[in-house]
Amino acid sequence: MAKNKLQKFSDMEGFPHVFQLSFNDLRAGAEFDMKGRWNSDFFKNNNPIVLELGCGKGEYTLGLARLFPEKNFIGIDIKGARMWTGARQSLEEGLANVAFLRTKIEMLSHFFTNDEVSEIWITFPDPQMKKTTKRMTATNFMAQYQQFVKAGGIVHLKTDSNFMYTYTRAMVAANFYPVLFETENLYQSDIVDNILNIKTYYEQQWLARGIDIRYLKFELQARYTFVEPDIEIEHDSYRSFGRTQRTNLSNEKIKASEMIL
Repeated sequence: MAKNKLQKFSDMEGFPHVFQLSFNDLRAGAEFDMKGRWNSDFFKNNNPIVLELGCGKGEYTLGLARLFPEKNFIGIDIKGARMWTGARQSLEEGLANVAFLRTKIEMLSHFFTNDEVSEIWITFPDPQMKKTTKRMTATNFMAQYQQFVKAGGIVHLKTDSNFMYTYTRAMVAANFYPVLFETENLYQSDIVDNILNIKTYYEQQWLARGIDIRYLKFELQARYTFVEPDIEIEHDSYRSFGRTQRTNLSNEKIKASEMIL
């Protein structure tokens, strides 16, 4: 496994659409050459730039890129071995509107400049139920996003976590961000959108186990001060698949659903 990871890291170094700059380099004062020049120097067009934060294997980044060739997509994650899957596949498919950036979400302002990004997708993030400042929709992240997202830019949250969804709705309300769409059950909602055609591997597992997918779409407007919502939220009763399986079903139904996957 370690050897396989090393090979993936080596591959990533040679992929022309993968960008990496270590935290130590950034802390030492290194600057990212592509900052402010993604459109002109890499994509070579003026199409809107859309980020997927915590992209994992890049399934959603690739799905969006296929559906919307008139936009540019950048998948962002710190896990290079996971990202390798999407990076390799996008090369094989010849998707010219896809790039990948390996870094921590907290460091994004080092890689993008004012008004460079039009949309953000936050897909199935860790809800960080014990650490508010780690949540990817917390106000400290909103303050960071507005440094490079255009005024009126769109933030999409897609999650299986009721905790994350409830917290984000409260944060949006407390800071008066306009809500464009919200639903506690995406696939039973009245939304008409091609995003319904994109389901990641783990999302399909959650759906098979009877877990509703929640979706919130809101407009990011500049704020000088932020208000953290004062709200008590019941914690999700499940964790990752590797520990307590994410489910609202009985153990019998879990086993039945696993048999058909």
